[in-house]
Amino acid sequence: MTLSTGGRVVVAMSGGVDSSVTAALLKEQGYEVIGVSLQLWDHSQGHGEKTATGGCCSLDDLHDARRVAEQLGIPYYVVNAEEEFRRLVVDDFVAEYFAGRTPNPCVRCNERIKFGLLLDRARELGAEMLATGHYARIDRDERGRYRLLTGDDRNKDQSYFLFTLNQEQLARTLFPVGGLTKPEVRALAERFRLRTATKGESQEVCFIPDDDYVRFLEEERGTGLLAGAIVDSAGNVLGRHQGIYRYTVGQRRGLGIAHAHPLHVLGVNAATHDVVVGGREELPRQGLSATGINWILTPDSESIETTCRIRYRHRPIPCRVTPLPGGEAEVRFVRPEPGVTPGQSVVFYDGETVLGGGWIIKATEEEPCSG
Repeated sequence: MTLSTGGRVVVAMSGGVDSSVTAALLKEQGYEVIGVSLQLWDHSQGHGEKTATGGCCSLDDLHDARRVAEQLGIPYYVVNAEEEFRRLVVDDFVAEYFAGRTPNPCVRCNERIKFGLLLDRARELGAEMLATGHYARIDRDERGRYRLLTGDDRNKDQSYFLFTLNQEQLARTLFPVGGLTKPEVRALAERFRLRTATKGESQEVCFIPDDDYVRFLEEERGTGLLAGAIVDSAGNVLGRHQGIYRYTVGQRRGLGIAHAHPLHVLGVNAATHDVVVGGREELPRQGLSATGINWILTPDSESIETTCRIRYRHRPIPCRVTPLPGGEAEVRFVRPEPGVTPGQSVVFYDGETVLGGGWIIKATEEEPCSG
């Protein structure tokens, strides 16, 4: 779907510079822009030292979004999505950690809230499209399929967080700043005289503004749960820990045990409550198994040679992906790779094109593919 000039578009306004410029650009281009912010979390509830300010989606962010909308002369609404956010994102985040996995709440929020609930609200407002300030791009291939592409600013590219989008959602989505760099976006904000032009960026999980996820998890579920042993890869007990949710693959600090050589977390066993540790040389894995696979562009063969990223700041690495029934896939790396973390996303790329992605179940030890 293409949006005709003058068409109605809802802009997801977070109170940051990217979404502010998104709204300003579309307004300047002649579209009927409606600003919408999502109230996702009640920061007045406590949960750490930072509460009503300082985090993404805070009260300050909503005030900034409203003031930008007033400045641009566009209608503005706040949608209370706290119940849905709690159920679909926060509860999932907590459950994943207590299952021995390391979740990515930003992907879940995009999937279930921004391009789920908010896209539905856009339809209710009679909007043809939903626009966000993500650094990603959309175009169509020679077969007419929508493609999700990396943002032009490689340092800000957010395509990794958007692999769950499908063809229908891409058809109704705009990423106006995806072809710009961050400095260009800030320059546009200055030209539009937006109050968010020099606003800093939020790096923490929006519902944990003090970035203390262990405290948050223990406030949610209680302390003293899932304690167990710290063991080496041979099963020798090296120490004790106070909960498997405190550890993630690759972690080196905070193990609380003395050893002749630096130790890293190799894995977490939710069934036995063991945290397995070892030397850095033990971290690389030959591949991974993934579930919940979403193919934006369905593969034409039984297995594909491509590249993948196994975390946000990860460089794309060559691999072979074999789709399996039930939305699963096996991934084999050309070279062993450290940091394969259950609960994180694996996203498949063909150059700048996102083919799809899924959720890492486990690391695997089979022979690497010959790429």
